[in-house]
Amino acid sequence: MGLLDRHTRKVHVKHVENTRRETLHGEIKTHVAPGATVNTDEWVGYKDMPPEYVHNVINHAESYVRGNVHTNGIESFWSLLARMLKGTYVSVEPFHLFRYLDEEAFRFNERKNDNGDNGRFSEILRTVTGRRLTYKELIGKAALTAAIA
Repeated sequence: MGLLDRHTRKVHVKHVENTRRETLHGEIKTHVAPGATVNTDEWVGYKDMPPEYVHNVINHAESYVRGNVHTNGIESFWSLLARMLKGTYVSVEPFHLFRYLDEEAFRFNERKNDNGDNGRFSEILRTVTGRRLTYKELIGKAALTAAIA
């Protein structure tokens, strides 16, 4: 699931277990301030949006844009993600999908960093300081080892 803030041009993505109404509305409530306008496509999971949001729907069978109602920004992100997964990484294990989502979200959110590549690199260093990912955690064997012990 992806949410794009049109003011900051930042995207938030998350691998959700399903696309049912309860799941999608829960994520929206977690990440979108009450009173905000939420533009979606016609997916059934977005129906009956909580009343604290202004909900606009664009039916892609009819058009892709109706005034300021569209999903083009997040669709652009999904297109870039698909190109990354199919072109750069080719084979993606579902276990690691959230990591690929995080990587592409970072690239998208930092694409206009004022300091260019140096700014993006500095931001990466800032976010990894004090974090560690072991090989066993990376391949999923740390959890398996802990469960056996």
